[in-house]
Amino acid sequence: MIWPAPNLGFSSPLREPEGNTDRWFFPFYDNQIVVMRDTSGCFRPVSGREMRPLSVWEEMRFFMGMQDSHACYAVRLHSRPDDEMASLRGLFGGISSDLFNLAGRALQTIDWHRTHQFCGKCGGPTQLSKSDRSWVCQACQFNFYARISPSIIVLVHSGRKVLLARNHRFPEGLFSTLAGFVEPGESVETTLSREVREEVGVEITDFRYCCSQPWPFPNSLMLGFHARYSHGDIRLQEEEIAEADWFDIEALPAIPGKDAISRWLIDDYLSQQGVSTD
Repeated sequence: MIWPAPNLGFSSPLREPEGNTDRWFFPFYDNQIVVMRDTSGCFRPVSGREMRPLSVWEEMRFFMGMQDSHACYAVRLHSRPDDEMASLRGLFGGISSDLFNLAGRALQTIDWHRTHQFCGKCGGPTQLSKSDRSWVCQACQFNFYARISPSIIVLVHSGRKVLLARNHRFPEGLFSTLAGFVEPGESVETTLSREVREEVGVEITDFRYCCSQPWPFPNSLMLGFHARYSHGDIRLQEEEIAEADWFDIEALPAIPGKDAISRWLIDDYLSQQGVSTD
């Protein structure tokens, strides 16, 4: 299985480039991003020229880093502009993974600023550090770094069957792998066992790390695993899981699209078992 290529063209220097560097902007109002489209109708970032009329709504901008030769900026808008806008979640699967990750970085950067304008330790005002990517309290000098919440996502398998579940928020008929957040004091292995036990009541063994995916809703890093079923009967965590069942790998229900890490895990296991993933 070949995972989506990492964004090797991105770098994150602290200082903005000088001169006539091409600039990409990712402007957000609340959780909606301004949508520009290329000649094929696909999403693309806002150019420097297109940003000028949007500047009347601009509250703050943040230099995020360089994507190849493009300087990339997160922009927070104080009012909704007249341009086309969409939720980033709604764009998922319809834009390239590189652009999705850059837009996700912008959304998380804006949220980081919104929630850290004042120190959680002493209440003093904060400003961007000049030495690293953090907000620093002007009163007590405490630093605040962007919050990343690690979570696990796991495909539980047993021979030619996989255990899939449908969250209450999912569309009818759509099933996926199990997932949950790492809690304080837990190892990733402990989280895997706990989340599967809590959500569907079974025990797992033989954990194998596969891949990861940033997920900016609001600030997750999903760590993907395979795990082998050990024992136990399915018992639902009913406030979260609507349905769960074992499915033959050649008779799967509707599953997430190919841009989602849950699909990567499923496709990887099917490939190991000699089943086509087309």
